[in-house]
Amino acid sequence: MIGEIIAIGDELTSGRILNTTSYFAASQLFAAGHEVAAMTTIGDDPVLIGTTLLNSLHRADFVIVTGGLGGTSDDLTTEAVADALDRPSTFYPEILEQIRTHSKNAPEQVRLSLEKLAWLPAGAHALKYDAGMAGYFLVHEGKPIFFLPGIPHEMKQLLVETVLSRLAVWEGEDARLVRQRVYRVAGLSETEINDLIGRGGDDDKRIKIGYYPVFPEVQVSLTVAAGNEPEIDALFAAADGRIRRILGLNIFGGPDETLEGVVGQSLGRCGLSLAVAESCTGGLIAHRITRVAGSSVYFYGGIVAYSNLLKEQLLGVSGTTIAQFGAVSAETARAMAEGVRRVTGADLGLSVTGIAGPTGGSPDKPVGTVCFALATNDGCREYRFLFNGDRNQVQEASCLTGLDLIRRHLAGG
Repeated sequence: MIGEIIAIGDELTSGRILNTTSYFAASQLFAAGHEVAAMTTIGDDPVLIGTTLLNSLHRADFVIVTGGLGGTSDDLTTEAVADALDRPSTFYPEILEQIRTHSKNAPEQVRLSLEKLAWLPAGAHALKYDAGMAGYFLVHEGKPIFFLPGIPHEMKQLLVETVLSRLAVWEGEDARLVRQRVYRVAGLSETEINDLIGRGGDDDKRIKIGYYPVFPEVQVSLTVAAGNEPEIDALFAAADGRIRRILGLNIFGGPDETLEGVVGQSLGRCGLSLAVAESCTGGLIAHRITRVAGSSVYFYGGIVAYSNLLKEQLLGVSGTTIAQFGAVSAETARAMAEGVRRVTGADLGLSVTGIAGPTGGSPDKPVGTVCFALATNDGCREYRFLFNGDRNQVQEASCLTGLDLIRRHLAGG
């Protein structure tokens, strides 16, 4: 299908904020097999919004609009669309109920302004009723239009979880039952996942499987479309079971789960505590863990031992070990993990030491070499990985991998 993207906001046209949402949408649509004919960035002008949308509808098979969906006075997209498409603004009480649920702790003035989000053009449908964010779609003259929030992380979530799946099974306005599921995967690349699963639903037009890298993880999308409940139940159960059997422990959660949240739940369920010793990640793993509310129950703390001196003084790593094997080695990682476990008294001690780059590599330890160790009551296991990318990507990949090692250990993997 051929689509167009319209990004709306004075903050974009003034250059105050970089338009990353259009870039993300275009890359994901291209990966899913769609062609983006045009990307337009415009300000918060109702007339311009309406004119631009109508022009896009004349040219494209579908349109994605981002921005201007909030509750403040300068959020004009929904009103402009209602006028341009001659679809009177209609009140949706079920959307208002979700708004109230997700904003119950907000000040009263904020809650009142958010009621604006429940007034949508006639014929609109919420993209995800339980998402706690603005976002809807409608079909105009046989063409789907998706309206996504301008906030990047919200826009990305709705695009991956709902828009791509709907476009994958789009066959006009004929109503069909559609069921979707997103699997968050760690430990495998997009290509590896595709090789394992195969081309999925190519032999059955009712089943579509998509692969969407959201670095450093990969998200797999399953979409099933059918004409009745028994048919879709059977198709979905079979496809879901197949994906789970193939990917197994590589699946760490669904669309609303984070890896650190899954790790925290597992630690709490097992009644175990954790401490981390970080070098190349500079505290990133501890930061991710403590983003989870209630993490103080199972997370004792972390030590960022970036220099060899602190590895020795704080974690008890032998200078001889570092001199013989290097700071980036399985031996040093083991000593760091055992040291942080000994110092903190935690049940589990995770360590990470590596070469994030762009300098510091060698033929036997190139940039991207990262060593981990996980110390437990049953002993200590070491791991070595080679990550690609720039310094930030190596650090992000190391953080994900460290958390995933803990998850797999707790799951018996």
